[in-house]
Amino acid sequence: MPWLKILSFLLYPTFYAGMLRLMVPIVLGALGEIISERSGVVNIGLEGIILLGALFSTYVGHKTVNLWFAIGAGLFVGLLIGLLHALIAVYLAGDQIIDGVGLNMFALGIGEVVLYLTWGSFATSPQLPREARVPSMGGFSPFVILTIGLALLSWFLLEKTRWGLRLKAAGENPVAAEAAGIDVYKVRVIATIIGSVFTALAGIFLALDWLGGYTKNVSAGRGFIALALVVFSRWNPIVALGGGLIFGFCYAFSLSIPSGIIADQVLYSVPYVATLLISMGFLAKARPPAAVGRPYKRV
Repeated sequence: MPWLKILSFLLYPTFYAGMLRLMVPIVLGALGEIISERSGVVNIGLEGIILLGALFSTYVGHKTVNLWFAIGAGLFVGLLIGLLHALIAVYLAGDQIIDGVGLNMFALGIGEVVLYLTWGSFATSPQLPREARVPSMGGFSPFVILTIGLALLSWFLLEKTRWGLRLKAAGENPVAAEAAGIDVYKVRVIATIIGSVFTALAGIFLALDWLGGYTKNVSAGRGFIALALVVFSRWNPIVALGGGLIFGFCYAFSLSIPSGIIADQVLYSVPYVATLLISMGFLAKARPPAAVGRPYKRV
Protein backbone atom coordinates (compact mmCIF):
# COMPACT_ATOMS: atom_id res chain seq x y z
CA MET A 1 0.00 0.00 0.00
CA PRO A 2 1.32 3.49 -0.88
CA TRP A 3 0.83 4.90 2.62
CA LEU A 4 2.75 2.01 4.17
CA LYS A 5 5.73 2.89 1.97
CA ILE A 6 5.39 6.57 2.80
CA LEU A 7 5.31 5.85 6.53
CA SER A 8 8.24 3.45 6.38
CA PHE A 9 10.42 6.15 7.97
CA LEU A 10 8.79 5.21 11.28
CA LEU A 11 10.87 2.03 11.22
CA TYR A 12 14.23 3.80 11.14
CA PRO A 13 16.20 4.86 14.25
CA THR A 14 17.14 8.15 12.57
CA PHE A 15 13.51 9.27 12.77
CA TYR A 16 13.49 8.84 16.56
CA ALA A 17 16.91 10.48 16.94
CA GLY A 18 15.47 13.47 15.09
CA MET A 19 12.37 13.40 17.30
CA LEU A 20 14.54 13.63 20.41
CA ARG A 21 16.50 16.57 19.03
CA LEU A 22 13.33 18.42 18.02
CA MET A 23 11.88 18.22 21.52
CA VAL A 24 14.95 19.84 23.11
CA PRO A 25 14.21 23.59 22.74
CA ILE A 26 10.59 23.52 23.88
CA VAL A 27 11.31 21.24 26.83
CA LEU A 28 14.16 23.48 27.98
CA GLY A 29 11.90 26.53 27.69
CA ALA A 30 9.07 24.78 29.50
CA LEU A 31 11.35 23.62 32.34
CA GLY A 32 12.59 27.16 32.85
CA GLU A 33 9.08 28.57 32.91
CA ILE A 34 7.86 25.88 35.31
CA ILE A 35 10.56 26.80 37.81
CA SER A 36 9.85 30.52 37.39
CA GLU A 37 6.06 30.20 37.67
CA ARG A 38 6.26 27.84 40.63
CA SER A 39 7.93 30.73 42.46
CA GLY A 40 5.19 33.14 41.36
CA VAL A 41 6.84 34.93 38.41
CA VAL A 42 5.49 34.71 34.86
CA ASN A 43 7.84 35.23 31.92
CA ILE A 44 6.14 35.17 28.53
CA GLY A 45 9.34 36.43 26.90
CA LEU A 46 10.57 32.92 26.16
CA GLU A 47 10.68 33.63 22.43
CA GLY A 48 12.93 36.59 23.06
CA ILE A 49 15.25 34.69 25.37
CA ILE A 50 15.62 31.88 22.82
CA LEU A 51 16.42 34.43 20.11
CA LEU A 52 18.99 36.26 22.22
CA GLY A 53 20.62 33.04 23.41
CA ALA A 54 20.96 31.91 19.79
CA LEU A 55 22.12 35.32 18.55
CA PHE A 56 24.91 35.94 21.04
CA SER A 57 26.20 32.39 21.09
CA THR A 58 26.44 32.60 17.28
CA TYR A 59 28.15 36.01 17.40
CA VAL A 60 30.74 34.92 19.95
CA GLY A 61 31.20 31.58 18.18
CA HIS A 62 32.14 33.40 14.97
CA LYS A 63 34.42 35.87 16.71
CA THR A 64 36.30 33.40 18.92
CA VAL A 65 35.86 30.10 17.04
CA ASN A 66 35.52 28.52 20.49
CA LEU A 67 32.56 26.36 21.48
CA TRP A 68 32.81 27.02 25.21
CA PHE A 69 33.02 30.79 24.78
CA ALA A 70 29.95 30.62 22.53
CA ILE A 71 27.98 28.57 25.06
CA GLY A 72 29.12 30.85 27.87
CA ALA A 73 27.93 33.93 25.95
CA GLY A 74 24.46 32.45 25.47
CA LEU A 75 24.21 31.47 29.13
CA PHE A 76 25.44 34.88 30.27
CA VAL A 77 22.78 36.62 28.18
CA GLY A 78 20.15 34.33 29.74
CA LEU A 79 21.41 35.22 33.20
CA LEU A 80 21.28 38.97 32.47
CA ILE A 81 17.76 38.77 31.05
CA GLY A 82 16.59 36.74 34.04
CA LEU A 83 18.13 39.27 36.40
CA LEU A 84 16.48 42.17 34.57
CA HIS A 85 13.09 40.47 34.51
CA ALA A 86 13.42 39.61 38.21
CA LEU A 87 14.28 43.23 39.03
CA ILE A 88 11.16 44.48 37.21
CA ALA A 89 8.81 41.72 38.37
CA VAL A 90 9.99 41.22 41.95
CA TYR A 91 11.57 44.40 43.26
CA LEU A 92 9.75 47.00 41.15
CA ALA A 93 6.43 45.07 41.13
CA GLY A 94 6.09 45.78 37.41
CA ASP A 95 3.65 44.17 35.00
CA GLN A 96 5.20 40.81 34.14
CA ILE A 97 3.22 40.37 30.92
CA ILE A 98 4.18 43.74 29.45
CA ASP A 99 7.81 43.09 30.34
CA GLY A 100 7.71 39.76 28.50
CA VAL A 101 6.08 41.27 25.41
CA GLY A 102 8.71 44.02 25.34
CA LEU A 103 11.48 41.42 25.59
CA ASN A 104 10.10 39.49 22.60
CA MET A 105 9.91 42.63 20.46
CA PHE A 106 13.38 43.80 21.48
CA ALA A 107 14.98 40.42 20.72
CA LEU A 108 13.41 40.21 17.27
CA GLY A 109 14.59 43.72 16.39
CA ILE A 110 18.10 43.51 17.81
CA GLY A 111 18.63 40.21 15.99
CA GLU A 112 18.11 41.87 12.61
CA VAL A 113 20.33 44.81 13.58
CA VAL A 114 23.21 42.54 14.64
CA LEU A 115 22.80 40.39 11.53
CA TYR A 116 23.02 43.39 9.23
CA LEU A 117 25.83 45.21 11.02
CA THR A 118 27.94 42.06 11.41
CA TRP A 119 27.26 40.03 8.26
CA GLY A 120 25.36 42.40 5.96
CA SER A 121 22.20 40.31 5.94
CA PHE A 122 18.78 40.72 7.51
CA ALA A 123 18.05 37.01 7.24
CA THR A 124 20.86 34.72 8.32
CA SER A 125 24.43 34.50 9.54
CA PRO A 126 27.17 32.45 7.87
CA GLN A 127 27.57 28.89 9.08
CA LEU A 128 29.63 28.56 12.22
CA PRO A 129 33.06 26.93 11.94
CA ARG A 130 33.16 23.33 13.05
CA GLU A 131 35.19 24.22 16.16
CA ALA A 132 32.33 26.40 17.44
CA ARG A 133 29.58 23.81 16.95
CA VAL A 134 28.41 21.11 19.35
CA PRO A 135 29.84 17.77 18.17
CA SER A 136 27.41 14.91 17.76
CA MET A 137 27.93 11.59 19.49
CA GLY A 138 27.42 9.14 16.66
CA GLY A 139 24.56 11.22 15.27
CA PHE A 140 23.10 11.73 18.74
CA SER A 141 23.02 15.23 20.22
CA PRO A 142 24.43 15.68 23.75
CA PHE A 143 21.69 18.27 24.28
CA VAL A 144 19.16 15.42 24.36
CA ILE A 145 20.89 13.85 27.36
CA LEU A 146 21.24 17.28 28.98
CA THR A 147 17.54 18.05 28.52
CA ILE A 148 16.38 14.75 29.97
CA GLY A 149 18.79 15.15 32.86
CA LEU A 150 17.56 18.69 33.59
CA ALA A 151 13.94 17.51 33.53
CA LEU A 152 14.67 14.80 36.09
CA LEU A 153 16.78 17.14 38.21
CA SER A 154 14.10 19.87 38.13
CA TRP A 155 11.44 17.42 39.25
CA PHE A 156 13.63 16.15 42.08
CA LEU A 157 14.51 19.64 43.29
CA LEU A 158 10.91 20.84 43.16
CA GLU A 159 9.30 17.80 44.73
CA LYS A 160 11.92 16.27 47.02
CA THR A 161 14.00 19.07 48.47
CA ARG A 162 13.61 21.86 50.98
CA TRP A 163 14.54 24.38 48.29
CA GLY A 164 11.63 23.17 46.16
CA LEU A 165 9.25 23.46 49.10
CA ARG A 166 10.37 27.04 49.71
CA LEU A 167 10.00 27.90 46.03
CA LYS A 168 6.48 26.49 45.83
CA ALA A 169 5.51 28.29 49.03
CA ALA A 170 6.63 31.59 47.47
CA GLY A 171 4.37 30.91 44.50
CA GLU A 172 1.36 29.74 46.48
CA ASN A 173 1.23 32.09 49.46
CA PRO A 174 4.09 34.58 49.73
CA VAL A 175 2.69 36.20 52.88
CA ALA A 176 2.67 32.88 54.73
CA ALA A 177 6.08 32.04 53.28
CA GLU A 178 7.55 35.28 54.66
CA ALA A 179 5.95 34.56 58.03
CA ALA A 180 7.72 31.20 58.00
CA GLY A 181 11.08 32.89 57.48
CA ILE A 182 11.38 32.45 53.70
CA ASP A 183 12.85 35.38 51.75
CA VAL A 184 10.27 35.50 48.95
CA TYR A 185 12.19 38.12 46.97
CA LYS A 186 15.36 36.05 46.97
CA VAL A 187 13.56 32.83 46.05
CA ARG A 188 11.73 34.49 43.15
CA VAL A 189 14.85 36.17 41.81
CA ILE A 190 16.83 32.91 41.83
CA ALA A 191 13.96 30.98 40.19
CA THR A 192 13.54 33.64 37.49
CA ILE A 193 17.24 33.61 36.66
CA ILE A 194 17.32 29.79 36.49
CA GLY A 195 14.26 29.83 34.23
CA SER A 196 15.88 32.35 31.89
CA VAL A 197 19.16 30.42 31.71
CA PHE A 198 17.30 27.20 30.87
CA THR A 199 15.46 29.01 28.07
CA ALA A 200 18.69 30.55 26.75
CA LEU A 201 20.00 26.98 26.50
CA ALA A 202 17.24 26.33 23.97
CA GLY A 203 18.60 29.15 21.81
CA ILE A 204 22.15 27.87 22.21
CA PHE A 205 20.99 24.45 21.02
CA LEU A 206 19.31 25.90 17.93
CA ALA A 207 22.37 27.96 17.01
CA LEU A 208 25.30 25.70 17.89
CA ASP A 209 23.74 22.29 17.34
CA TRP A 210 20.61 22.29 15.17
CA LEU A 211 21.30 25.02 12.58
CA GLY A 212 24.94 25.96 12.99
CA GLY A 213 24.18 29.67 12.91
CA TYR A 214 21.55 32.33 13.52
CA THR A 215 18.57 33.06 11.30
CA LYS A 216 15.83 35.63 11.63
CA ASN A 217 13.08 34.33 13.95
CA VAL A 218 15.02 31.12 14.62
CA SER A 219 12.75 30.41 17.61
CA ALA A 220 9.81 29.88 15.20
CA GLY A 221 7.18 29.97 17.92
CA ARG A 222 8.90 27.43 20.16
CA GLY A 223 8.76 29.82 23.12
CA PHE A 224 4.98 30.06 22.88
CA ILE A 225 4.67 26.29 22.52
CA ALA A 226 6.80 25.96 25.66
CA LEU A 227 4.31 28.21 27.48
CA ALA A 228 1.48 25.92 26.35
CA LEU A 229 3.50 22.92 27.48
CA VAL A 230 3.71 24.39 30.99
CA VAL A 231 -0.09 24.28 31.24
CA PHE A 232 -0.24 20.82 29.68
CA SER A 233 2.25 19.52 32.23
CA ARG A 234 0.43 21.16 35.15
CA TRP A 235 3.78 22.60 36.19
CA ASN A 236 5.40 19.15 36.40
CA PRO A 237 8.84 18.80 34.71
CA ILE A 238 8.45 15.07 34.00
CA VAL A 239 5.09 15.58 32.26
CA ALA A 240 6.62 18.51 30.34
CA LEU A 241 9.28 16.13 29.06
CA GLY A 242 6.55 13.77 27.86
CA GLY A 243 4.74 16.63 26.15
CA GLY A 244 7.98 17.64 24.47
CA LEU A 245 8.35 14.12 23.09
CA ILE A 246 4.85 14.40 21.57
CA PHE A 247 5.84 17.69 19.94
CA GLY A 248 9.12 16.20 18.71
CA PHE A 249 7.30 13.20 17.22
CA CYS A 250 4.78 15.40 15.41
CA TYR A 251 7.53 17.70 14.15
CA ALA A 252 9.70 14.83 12.92
CA PHE A 253 6.60 13.28 11.32
CA SER A 254 5.80 16.51 9.44
CA LEU A 255 9.38 16.77 8.16
CA SER A 256 9.45 13.13 7.02
CA ILE A 257 6.34 13.15 4.82
CA PRO A 258 7.46 13.61 1.17
CA SER A 259 6.67 17.02 -0.29
CA GLY A 260 3.66 17.18 -2.61
CA ILE A 261 1.47 14.63 -0.85
CA ILE A 262 0.12 17.19 1.59
CA ALA A 263 0.57 20.96 1.35
CA ASP A 264 3.80 22.00 3.04
CA GLN A 265 1.99 24.68 5.04
CA VAL A 266 -0.29 22.04 6.53
CA LEU A 267 2.60 19.73 7.36
CA TYR A 268 4.62 22.46 9.09
CA SER A 269 1.64 23.41 11.25
CA VAL A 270 1.02 19.86 12.50
CA PRO A 271 3.33 19.90 15.59
CA TYR A 272 2.08 23.32 16.72
CA VAL A 273 -1.60 22.53 16.25
CA ALA A 274 -1.23 19.13 17.93
CA THR A 275 0.55 20.63 20.94
CA LEU A 276 -2.02 23.41 21.33
CA LEU A 277 -4.97 21.00 21.04
CA ILE A 278 -3.48 18.68 23.65
CA SER A 279 -2.79 21.62 25.96
CA MET A 280 -6.35 22.91 25.55
CA GLY A 281 -7.62 19.56 26.77
CA PHE A 282 -5.72 20.04 30.03
CA LEU A 283 -6.46 23.75 30.44
CA ALA A 284 -9.72 23.33 32.35
CA LYS A 285 -8.11 20.95 34.87
CA ALA A 286 -4.87 22.88 35.34
CA ARG A 287 -4.46 24.86 38.54
CA PRO A 288 -1.58 27.32 38.42
CA PRO A 289 0.28 28.45 41.56
CA ALA A 290 -2.11 30.69 43.48
CA ALA A 291 0.12 33.78 43.50
CA VAL A 292 1.63 33.42 40.03
CA GLY A 293 1.92 36.72 38.18
CA ARG A 294 1.04 38.74 41.28
CA PRO A 295 3.71 41.14 42.56
CA TYR A 296 4.45 40.70 46.25
CA LYS A 297 5.18 43.70 48.44
CA ARG A 298 6.43 43.39 51.96
CA VAL A 299 4.38 45.25 54.52
